[in-house]
Amino acid sequence: MKRGTRALGVAESFVGRDDAGARSTLCGALVRADRQFDGLVYGSCTVGGTDATDAILTLFSELDREDVRYLVVAGVAIAWFNVVDLRRLHDELGVPVLDVTFEASAGLEPALREQFSGDDLATRLDTLRAQPDRVAVDLDGHEVFVRAVGVDEERAARVVRGFTHAGGRPEPVRVARLCARAGREWRERENAGASDPSMAGD
Repeated sequence: MKRGTRALGVAESFVGRDDAGARSTLCGALVRADRQFDGLVYGSCTVGGTDATDAILTLFSELDREDVRYLVVAGVAIAWFNVVDLRRLHDELGVPVLDVTFEASAGLEPALREQFSGDDLATRLDTLRAQPDRVAVDLDGHEVFVRAVGVDEERAARVVRGFTHAGGRPEPVRVARLCARAGREWRERENAGASDPSMAGD
């Protein structure tokens, strides 16, 4: 892979499912294959909602970069089961879309059935079932699981390896997760200060 090839990694940060209905901090980090950090954009989606795909589309639009070659999302069900439609992202953005996760699992359907019912469950199941299956990819002894739309499995594995330099975490999503957490923590401090008169300036 060329050193200057850019991928937009997307990750999010929220405190816990007790925040259902609150906003999870989304971050998009633009990183080159040679590890050069090249851009950052923030957004949000609803904890326990169904707006993650729209939120990622907004991130991509607001970044406004024509040199993004891949979109790499940290998880297909972010912000407590806010399911991402990878196929829609690919169709609307015109770039290959990869979902990377880091733990083996029996699938999300049992958890979705436990937490949701009726239309809330049906909407999430429909979106989830439309996504490609996960494929295991070895990263020098670290196993990750990849769904890919717009590239075949072999190419997807090469992309993930090309953006992973240490620790089994592709650099775009590693940086995005760090920045999402930092952004959430900053927002929480700001909100705490705004609600506490003793912390206000003179």
